[in-house]
Amino acid sequence: MAKRDPKDGDTVIIKKYANRRLYNTSSSSYITLDDLSKMTRDGTDFKVVDAKTGDDITHSILTQIIMEEEANGEHMLPVSFLRELIAMYGNSMQSVMPHYLEAAMTNFRENQTKLHDAFRKGIGNNPLAKLAETNMAMMRAATQAFMPGSNNSSESEDRSERDELAALREQMAAMQKKLDELGK
Repeated sequence: MAKRDPKDGDTVIIKKYANRRLYNTSSSSYITLDDLSKMTRDGTDFKVVDAKTGDDITHSILTQIIMEEEANGEHMLPVSFLRELIAMYGNSMQSVMPHYLEAAMTNFRENQTKLHDAFRKGIGNNPLAKLAETNMAMMRAATQAFMPGSNNSSESEDRSERDELAALREQMAAMQKKLDELGK
């Protein structure tokens, strides 16, 4: 996800009016919290300001989005984490917590990117690779069952599929080796 630096002037200003409506000044349209959630996932940098006072209320709007996601059954935050987080308010460590959480999220994102790269390059003989291979075999079988003429593949096509599968296995083995090295 590409983050935009607010210094670049790419920050989208969202105005929140007293009637609780949100107005995107960039697109000149009213939006919802769902739209802000999508903008966040897309990496769009935005700032929410109170239309009357001009106060920055981005923090409370983002918190509201999280509350709605959690209320809609999209539980990502375990109860124990929430309890610990609440206990930190008023604690002498409260000022350190935001920096720690930000660093932890950055680390998580970096590891997530490495993992995505690893999957893209292949993983070797692990359960995920075997699952993918099984899924491909099931898809071929379903195709042959629902499209009767589709199983007339030639010998060269079968050989090509085997060669492709062997190449994928080699790529996956190399990726497994890289993952093992990252885990050390």
